[in-house]
This record gives sequence, structure tokens and C-alpha cells, in this order.
Amino acid sequence: MTKPKPPSTLRVDLGHASLAGARPRNEDYCAGVTPEGAELENKGILVAVADGVGGHANGREASEYCVRSLLADYYATPDTWSVPQALDKVIVALNRWLYAHTRRARETAGMATTLSALVLRGRRYVIAHVGDTRVYRLRDAELVQLTSDHVWEHPELKSVLSRAVGLDAGLTVDYADGELAAGDLFLLASDGVWGTLGDARLAKLLAAAGSADDLAAAIANAATDAGAEDNCTALVLRVLELPADGLRDTLARVNALPLPPRLKPGQVLDELEVTELLHESRVTLLYRVRAVASGQEFVLKTLRDGTDAADAAALAHEEWLARRVASADFPQIVSWPARSHLYYLMSWHEGATLARHLDQGRRFTPVEAVDLTTRTLKALAALHRLAIIHRDIKPDNLHLGADGRLRLLDLGVAAADGQDAAETFNEINNPGTPSYMAPELFAGNGAASVANEASDLYAVGVTLYHLLTRKYPYGEIEPFQHPRFGDPMPPTRYRPDVPDWLESIMLKAVAREAGRRFETAEEFILALERGAQRPLRVARRTPLLQRDPQLGLKLLAAASLALNLLLVFLLFVR
Repeated sequence: MTKPKPPSTLRVDLGHASLAGARPRNEDYCAGVTPEGAELENKGILVAVADGVGGHANGREASEYCVRSLLADYYATPDTWSVPQALDKVIVALNRWLYAHTRRARETAGMATTLSALVLRGRRYVIAHVGDTRVYRLRDAELVQLTSDHVWEHPELKSVLSRAVGLDAGLTVDYADGELAAGDLFLLASDGVWGTLGDARLAKLLAAAGSADDLAAAIANAATDAGAEDNCTALVLRVLELPADGLRDTLARVNALPLPPRLKPGQVLDELEVTELLHESRVTLLYRVRAVASGQEFVLKTLRDGTDAADAAALAHEEWLARRVASADFPQIVSWPARSHLYYLMSWHEGATLARHLDQGRRFTPVEAVDLTTRTLKALAALHRLAIIHRDIKPDNLHLGADGRLRLLDLGVAAADGQDAAETFNEINNPGTPSYMAPELFAGNGAASVANEASDLYAVGVTLYHLLTRKYPYGEIEPFQHPRFGDPMPPTRYRPDVPDWLESIMLKAVAREAGRRFETAEEFILALERGAQRPLRVARRTPLLQRDPQLGLKLLAAASLALNLLLVFLLFVR
């Protein structure tokens, strides 16, 4: 019996060399990070080369600070961010710090650096680039320059940078990406290397046999031997092995998994016994299941018959997001080695959703509703810190467990800010429930605007309103309806026992204009915690001119028309 082949991972050979050349001091700096496990899958391998600007006394400090900080801070960004988004956040922050630092003292004035960074994640690469360091790729004996130099296009200003980290208050970073292939050879080089050797010589040196360290050393030495007048830095990375399709590359594998048949209580699938059908939607099925061996209970989520590849991709995307939310305020994803069908498992918790409590006739007091809303906002804040937008906050997706903990359910239509899979995945369900969707989402034909943190907070406000009144601030909105929003109905019309301070908070949370609502979950929580001690001042009705900005012109036109009619009448009377 042959042993199963271990799963493949992204493996590279990395080497570098950096020489001062003809300069008295080496102002280049290069480094890389090759993580393992989940960090390799989520963030990838990052390498970077920087060249301190123009022989400045602090050029080395600038280049080393940028590379070290980039390598540290990139891996601290949320896993749900796309690679370009994470790189941009870090590099722009580095630019702001370096620019501010250079303005504090004469000694540091002009302290700046070029920067070229390469990230390999899964089966793709991403490049971030500022300045005149370069990134090359050798594939099938063909050398391709993957970056463009940021220098002034003038014969006498050929070596003057037009863009560098720390040079200006604002910074634009170039990004590029592409597919990886086994055997790809990447070179990150300072201008002392490429400016001396040229592309043809670089291609010949890279094509030679040897390790990445050997190639980098050969390139740096060749540049100095050829009379390079600048520092010579070469970082070489060879792709040895590509991983099996990761989450972003696993659509084919996911689609290859067969859908489980429609299950009935008592049936067993992958050593999981079905105990009941919990929920059935147009596309998805949720079962309560029990592990045959241990008796532990889980929730199994799968698709109905007749679904397509886009639905399967959306289910995989939902599982991917849920795995990254490590909080007790959410059901946790359970790994199941025996999985042979298209589904995923979540932890099971006794209890009921808030919608179920309402259906059973429970009347929440203002104190209870405020407590539940505060806990909802804390869970939502955890999502927003990961740059995840839930997009379907409502009582049906808030579960009050028998253990007293409130859990936020269903990431089926959630979106991660900047995720590179956003254009690939279709949603399993419609993106939101109309009565809980913010007014700005009903722009044009249907919900055309993009949901964000503000629309999530609006949905929390509507949820609080509904828990107390069983109504909606703008009335119930049906699917495919194009509502017109006036002023929200004060909740005291339905619940006179709602205190004034809480009504003000609710009206602010569900205000028609996004700019008049809470900006963050933390601000919303603070208002609830302060309560009657520091009540908000919120207008109960929108002023007439604000509701109709053209009202003044209309009144002026009407008055003018009336005056003209009066003059005509007087003319005829005479």
C-alpha cells in the first residue's frame, strides 16, 4: 500500500547579495519572509529591495526602516484584506511617517527611499513598486521587466526620482499581479545592478546553474566588476513548487465534490448522523447532525439540488470568511477530515434566534433590547476590524444561546473589503433583507450601491427598532420594491415606554442620510452606554427646506406667478 502524498505547499529558493560597490556606504537594503502553515496560505511570501535616495546621509536608515517595517506590518494586517490593499495600507503609512520625520530636522531632510516588493501567495504574485529599483521575471529563458522606473523623463535629469517613499506627503504605489509557474525566477535589483549590466547580461546570469544565493552573488559581483558607480543589490527568488489550489484557487476542486443527497433524520453521511432539518432556503440547507463516534452535535450547511458552480463557490467563500472570525460571538467552523461531499460544519448551540423569540410572543423591554443591541455591535465591530461587511443584520441572524451568549449568524452574503475573489463569487442569497437595508442601497434600479460599515450599523438600528416595536422605521419594504424614504416614524408611537434618550439613539441610527448616523460600532455602543446621563440631541423631523432643497425656488416661482397674474388682472380692470 502506497503512502498518500503529502499536500504540496508553496516552496521557494531565496538568496540575496548586497555590495557597496564604488560607494563608501551601502544604502541599499533587502530582506524577505518565508512563513509556514496558515500564515503562508493567508499572507504568502514577501520579499523587498529598497535603495536610499541619492547618497543622503540617512539613505541607509530610510531603506532599512521601510523594508523592515513592511515585512513586519504586512503580516499584521487582516487576512481578509487583498494583498494590494494590505501592501498599500502599510506603504502609505510608512510614507507618511518618513515624510514627517524628514521635516523635523535639517539632518534628516531629503531622507527617502525607493521600494520594490514582491508577494507570492497561492498560485499568484503581486508586485508593489515605487522608484527605480526593478523586478524582473525569467520564465522559459525570457526575461521580462515587471516594473516601470519612476524617474524624470529629461536627458539631464535621467537619474532623478519622480517618486519615492518619504519624498512627498502623498504617494502613489504601482501594483501588478500575475500567475505563477513552477520554475519562475524573480530578480529584485537596485539601479547599480540593472544600470550596469543591462537586461541581456542579467538574463544570461539568471539562466546559469546554481542556487538562488549563488545567482544573487554572481549578479552583484558582476555589477561591481563591471565598474558600477552605485551600490549593487540583487535578491533572487526561484519558485520550486506551487501549492494545490488554495481557497482562492480551489473552485475546480470544490465543484468536483458531489452534493450530498437530501438527508432525512437518521441518515448518516461521513460519520455524521442527521437529527433534524433546521432551515431550508431557495439554495441552501441546514441540518443538525451528530458525530457517530463522539455524539458531539454540529450544524451542517450545504446546497440544494439544482445549484450551480457559482453557488458552490459562494459556499466555499462563506466558509473561508467564517474560519477567520475567531470570536465566541460567532459559530465556529469545525474541520472534518472525513468530508467527501460539498458542505461545511459549524458548532451547534442550544437556543433560538431573536426572530423566533418575537414569533413566540416575547416582548423585549428597553433594557433588554439595549443589552442585545450592545452585544450585537460588539460582534459587528469584530467583523469590521477584519474588513468584513455582514450585509444581513436582522433578528433572524441573531441567536440567543441557552448559555446566555448572543451570536451573530450567517456570513452567506458577507463581503471582505478589497478581497480579490469578490468578482468571482456570486452570492447564495440576495445581498440583504429589504426592510433592513439602508436607503442609499436603493439607488437606481434596485440595491445598486455597495454595502459598507454604515449600512451594517443602519441594519442594527432597524433591528433595535423592530425588537421594541415589531415595526420598521420606514414601513415594511418588499423585495423588488423601490421605496421612498421620508422621516422615520418615532418608535414611541408604537412603544410609549421607550425613553426619550433611547428614541434619539434609534432615530440617529436609522437616519435617512448616512452622514447623520453613527460612524462606527464603537460610537453606537458609547451612546447606548451613556444612555440618559448624556442623551443625544436628534431632530425628530427633517426641516422642510432640507427635505426639499428646491422648495425655496418653488415658493419664489409661485409668488412671482401670483404677482404677474395680479398685475395682468389690474391691467385689464383699468
